[in-house]
Amino acid sequence: MDVLYFAWVRERIGLPRERLETRATTVAGLVEELRAREERYAAAFADLSALRVALDQELSSFDAPLAGVREVAFFPPMTGG
Repeated sequence: MDVLYFAWVRERIGLPRERLETRATTVAGLVEELRAREERYAAAFADLSALRVALDQELSSFDAPLAGVREVAFFPPMTGG
C-alpha cells in the first residue's frame, strides 16, 4: 500500500510517501509497525491525538481495518480560514 505523510509528519519522517508491505490489520497496527522502524517514525507518531488518518482519501479512525486499502495518509488536523 502507499503511505503518504503531510505537513510536520512529512518533516519528521523525511519522506512525502512510501510503498509498504504490512501485516497490520488496522491503522493502529500499521502505526505500531512504523513506530518500531526507527526513531523518526516514533517521533512522528508519538501523539496520535495530534494526527488524522485517511484511507483511500476518506477520513477514518485509527481502529479502522486495512483490508483492501490502497492508500493511507497521515496528517495533522486542519483548520479553516
